[in-house]
Amino acid sequence: MNWKTTYVKEEEAWPAELSNPYGVPTEQWWTWDEPYKVTYPEYVHNQYGKDASVYSFNEVVGRSTMFDRLDPGWKSAIIAHYGAIAVPEYLASIGESRMGRFGRAAAWRNMAMFGTLDETRHGQIQTYFPYGLLAKEPRADWAHKAMHTNEWGAIAARHLFDDMFTGNDAVSTAIQLTFTFETGFTNLQFLGMAADAMKVGDLDFGALISSIQTDEARHSQQGEPTMKILVANGREDVAQKLVDHMFWRSWRVFALLTGLSMDYYTPLEHRTHSFKEFMTEWICKQFLDQFRDFGLEKPWYWDSHFIPELDWYHHALHMGIWTWRPTVWWNPDAGMSGEEREWLEAKYPGWNDTFGKQWDVVTDNVRAGRIEATLPETLPMICNMCQIPVVSPMGHLLGKMDSPLPRQHVRNGRKYTFCGEICEWIFVQQPERFQGHLTLVDRFLAGQIQPPTLEGVLAYMGLSPEEMGQDATGYAWARTENASLPIAGS
Repeated sequence: MNWKTTYVKEEEAWPAELSNPYGVPTEQWWTWDEPYKVTYPEYVHNQYGKDASVYSFNEVVGRSTMFDRLDPGWKSAIIAHYGAIAVPEYLASIGESRMGRFGRAAAWRNMAMFGTLDETRHGQIQTYFPYGLLAKEPRADWAHKAMHTNEWGAIAARHLFDDMFTGNDAVSTAIQLTFTFETGFTNLQFLGMAADAMKVGDLDFGALISSIQTDEARHSQQGEPTMKILVANGREDVAQKLVDHMFWRSWRVFALLTGLSMDYYTPLEHRTHSFKEFMTEWICKQFLDQFRDFGLEKPWYWDSHFIPELDWYHHALHMGIWTWRPTVWWNPDAGMSGEEREWLEAKYPGWNDTFGKQWDVVTDNVRAGRIEATLPETLPMICNMCQIPVVSPMGHLLGKMDSPLPRQHVRNGRKYTFCGEICEWIFVQQPERFQGHLTLVDRFLAGQIQPPTLEGVLAYMGLSPEEMGQDATGYAWARTENASLPIAGS
């Protein structure tokens, strides 16, 4: 079903803004091919079977007390997941449908239409499941609510996903969404989360994620043939730049969600890998193999920035999010019991001398009943690219990175702040794409948030006092070895 247009010019049917061929001739795009061959009747049959199974399971589990018995940290992990992922799954259908209309080959467009149906299903099922939890966990409504608020994490997610698929051309979407984000990150994340869910006894969430992952494994294959065509036609530079850009952006959000869930929110007895071990064994190895297979280079920041961040970045985010817990829709789990700290030191040698020392101060304040000393009084600095609060490594870790500290860039009289060199580099590559966006702090300074107080910011973010995050375990981790000894003031 590949053809040349005759009634209209090709650039009218395939406008560059939506279907940029990057100089590759039309006939070359027609060689696009992928391993999954499925007809529409087969697709419907398979999806019907998966839905019948997972919805039936959800109905049975919903009548049980299974959710009530889950570890508080794990509950926080899935509530955070639903808010950050459910509606963006639906948004991904926009990227898939764009490839389904503006993909440069018929086989590609066919597969992308199945991907559009997949992502619509994923959005629906991941709002339906938390809806069933509302009677037990009211914050579950953030599965639908989060992306419709100005909560800082929701802003960061929208900024990423708009960049990746709702405001992208078809070729870039295939490389950045299906190759970099789905093949490289979410496929493996969903496999790991499904396994962890089963271990902690959350069979409902495990069945849900497994059902979604089987779809992702199929439609994520659109990136590889698109990459092959770019490389075969001498556009390695385009492929390299697209991957370098989106790998870093994906890493930022992945560390925020998955890093905290794996190393702090998952019950200690069920942690099979540390986040660093998971990244090293699965993500890093897979990407290096793919780069080699396609003849691409590692991203230029791989050894100097990305690899060192595996030791510290998500730990710094965890401390920041726990401190600013009223600004999120889930209850952050400190994960600071003696046994958990021993595990962190074993997995990240030197953790006790860096982050552990800061947590010592927090623990002393909690035990003394000075909870107010553990809460924020103002807003953190926020990166104008990733929209995530700026954090830095500690102590001796500083010597492991070329440029770990915040950077500032002035353009057209406006000063932009970045968490580091790579976020600044992404901005400078396409400033017209990003320069108009305001971070939460930019909005505060511009007077868009009233009253100009922390309370005003929380209201602007859509968080009622009942929804603001609290310590997941009620500070149980801060008790002394005598578990019956209460915390002062509790």
